[in-house]
Amino acid sequence: MRLAAGMYLELPYAREIGHVAEAAGVPAPTGVMERHDVPPDVLTSVVHWLLKGGHDVTETLDGCRIHALEGGAYCINEGCQVVGLLKKFKVCPQCKTARYCGDSCQKADWSKHTATCSSGERR
Repeated sequence: MRLAAGMYLELPYAREIGHVAEAAGVPAPTGVMERHDVPPDVLTSVVHWLLKGGHDVTETLDGCRIHALEGGAYCINEGCQVVGLLKKFKVCPQCKTARYCGDSCQKADWSKHTATCSSGERR
């Protein structure tokens, strides 16, 4: 479920590993595909992983959609309170997991992040 949700919410690492060839043949429940602002190939892979995990596809996708529309506090700079849509936060090009709301938070956190980013750790 975490992989499917990560793919839906545009986490780059999830989208990199989540696409599977057999997802192209996965039948999606009627009416599910058109309500989501996610590329069809990504949504098809998300449905594949949800079905494979035995999850209720419609309910889980609706939860992901609500979460994506409401946004969240995705900036990893400690103490940052900015809330927004995930795709509005800049992502570190190396680890593809750290996100920042803007330049000031990135500069404030950068020395901490580079120590973990190069080692492959996730915080």
